[in-house]
Amino acid sequence: MATIKEIADKAGVSITTVSRVLNYDETLNVSEATKQKVFETAEELNYTTLRVRKSKSNKYTIGILNWYTQEQELNDPYYLAIRLAAEKRCQERGYAYKTIDSIQNIREYKDVDGIIGIGKFGEDEIGKLEAISKNIVIVDYIEAYNKYDCVTTDYEHGTIAALGHLQSLGHTHIAYIGGEEVINNGTKKIEDPREKAYIQYMFTNLEYHPEWVYKGNFSLQDGYKLMKGLLEKDERPTACFVASDTMAIGAYRAINEKGLNIPDDISIVGFNDIQTAQFLSPALTTVKIYPDAMGETGIQILIDEIEKGSSISKKIIVSNKLVIRESTKKISK
Repeated sequence: MATIKEIADKAGVSITTVSRVLNYDETLNVSEATKQKVFETAEELNYTTLRVRKSKSNKYTIGILNWYTQEQELNDPYYLAIRLAAEKRCQERGYAYKTIDSIQNIREYKDVDGIIGIGKFGEDEIGKLEAISKNIVIVDYIEAYNKYDCVTTDYEHGTIAALGHLQSLGHTHIAYIGGEEVINNGTKKIEDPREKAYIQYMFTNLEYHPEWVYKGNFSLQDGYKLMKGLLEKDERPTACFVASDTMAIGAYRAINEKGLNIPDDISIVGFNDIQTAQFLSPALTTVKIYPDAMGETGIQILIDEIEKGSSISKKIIVSNKLVIRESTKKISK
C-alpha cells in the first residue's frame, strides 16, 4: 500500500500538501489542478486513507462516472466540485470508490455496488450502467428519469431570479448566451432548462427576440465567440444572461475588445458562481449554485439505496440564489 511520501514524490508536491488535500482541508490554498493531481496519484498508487482502512463499514465500492473529460473538468470547475464532494462523502462514510474513466469501458467495473453518474446521460447510456448495477444516482440531470434517483439544482428558479434582477434595473432588451449538450453518444440534443426559462420569461414579461439567443459549447472560447457575434448586431441589447460563468469570462473579453464597458454599456449576469467570478473586473453578478451539496446528496442517496433498497425513485432539487455584484447596473428608460 502506498504512503503519503510516495504520493508526494510522484505528484511533485510536499507531504503536507498531500495530507491536507486527502483530508479535504478547506483552508488549503492550492489550485484545483494540484488537488486533482494528488487525488489521481493517490488512486493510481492504490492509497487508502487511515479512516477508510479502519472503517468497519468499508464493504461496498461506489463507481463515480463523470461525463466530462479531464480537460473539460479542469476548464469548468462545476463538475470537478461535484466529483470531489462525492469522493469526500465516500471517504467520510468509509466507502471505497473507483473513478470510471469512460462509459464505453463500463464492463471493467463489474465489482462496484452502485454508480453515481455526474452529468447528463441518455437512455442508451443508462442502459449500459444498468448492466453493472441497479443502484444508480444521476447528479445534474433529471429529465426522462423515472426509474432512478436524481439530484440537480433549480435552473428555472435561478434563471428567473437573474432575469427579474435585470428587469428591476430597467432592462427590457436582454440577450441569452448558453450552451448545447447531447446525450446517447451525441445523437440527441437536450433542452437546457435555462434557455427554456429565458424564452418563457421574455415572452411573458418582456419581448422575446430569437436573434438574441446565441448557443455553442459551455466553454470560455465559445463565450467569447458568441458575445463577439452578438455585439456585431445593429441593435445591441442592454443586458445579457450568460448560462455559465465560464462562458461569461469569455464574454467579458469580447466586450472589452469592442471597447465597451461592463456594466455601463452592457450588464452581465452569469450562472454557477465559480470562484473566479468574484475576482473578475467588474465582479460578476451570478446565480450561486451548490455543487458540493449536490455531490454529497447524490452519494448519500446512493448509500441509502445500497444499504436499504428502495422501490421509489426520488428527484432532489438543491436550491440556488442570486449573488449581486458589480456587473449589472440600473439604466434610465
